[in-house]
Amino acid sequence: MTQTEQSLRNWLALTHIPSLGPVRIHSLLDVFETPSEILNAGNSIWKEVGLSEKIIQGLSVPDWDKVDVDLKWAEQEENACILTLDDERYPSLLKAIPDAPPILYVLGQPEILSLPQFAIVGSRNPTHAGQDIAHDFAAYLTKMGMTITSGMALGIDTAAHQGALDTMQSDYHGHGFTVAVTGTGLDRVYPAKNREIAHKIAENGVLVSEYAPGTPPLPGNFPRRNRIISGLSMGVLVVEAALQSGSLITARLATEQGREVFAVPGSINHPLAKGCHALIRQGAKLVETADHILEELGGFVAMLDKSADESKIANKEGNEREFAAYQNVDDEYKQVLKCVDFEPTSVDKVVERSGLTADAVCSMLLVLELQGYVTALSGGYYCQGR
Repeated sequence: MTQTEQSLRNWLALTHIPSLGPVRIHSLLDVFETPSEILNAGNSIWKEVGLSEKIIQGLSVPDWDKVDVDLKWAEQEENACILTLDDERYPSLLKAIPDAPPILYVLGQPEILSLPQFAIVGSRNPTHAGQDIAHDFAAYLTKMGMTITSGMALGIDTAAHQGALDTMQSDYHGHGFTVAVTGTGLDRVYPAKNREIAHKIAENGVLVSEYAPGTPPLPGNFPRRNRIISGLSMGVLVVEAALQSGSLITARLATEQGREVFAVPGSINHPLAKGCHALIRQGAKLVETADHILEELGGFVAMLDKSADESKIANKEGNEREFAAYQNVDDEYKQVLKCVDFEPTSVDKVVERSGLTADAVCSMLLVLELQGYVTALSGGYYCQGR
């Protein structure tokens, strides 16, 4: 066994010791410098540095069987590797946070992890408009050369990953990629509905986790993985989020890590806008177009390609989008369309605003939906756009 192979085994052994988390491993590395020195220090030294009996027991008898399982996964899985803190491929931006994962399990191209990244997160149950915003911002930023990072959850995360993938696979061949940070081992896909997109990300970008193969989707894993999403990224955009959304955890961690935080505003009556508005009150940057993000990041994105199509939906001003929505609509339908907001609008409200009968409004909304000018939402609500 080479010195490098033994070193990897030692790193893995540390991460499998119960109660020995990333922060404690970092503090031990400040004292002992290498995992090998930590494992070989002995009981008296371990007690001297204040380790608990549970951790000392784990250090005394490392779980080499679990180490072998990890190594077998990396050996048998195509495009898989395991990065340690001392691996030159370990992303430097993530390495700078105080609780950086000692181990990263990777499926895909590990070099992507060191490219300029931007995180897009939000609700697992977004509106259609929110999904479109996440998709279009991700697509535009990918064209600019940014790699889009998210957590592969349903909703906004999935829309962001898909926006990046759509650009990467288009004729334009965007210069960015997409990174999915998971809360499970990489031998599992969670949620199961995202199995197809997970395979696409592994082929065209990278899946990454601090959790060993076999780790199930435990609830506590997902808030912890959020620090990796923000830690890999230069900034975080929250598209839609309720006040108790996990996306706000990512935003808080980004602030603590010195990253920029951005939020898309919405209607004051929309529950999924309240989390974004709270972030804006706390200092997050309000954004309406993708260029607002690029302008704020400034020198960080000086290397990115600025030759993308400026007509991308994510980069249009509101009055341009409104004009495009109205120009091909007959006058009688235009009257109804103007009564539908870009936020959820009830049929009753459209009836009240237009002065038309409920039957007429419902009939015209159906036609406008079929033509793609409005989207039907649950509970008898509509909004402009797909």
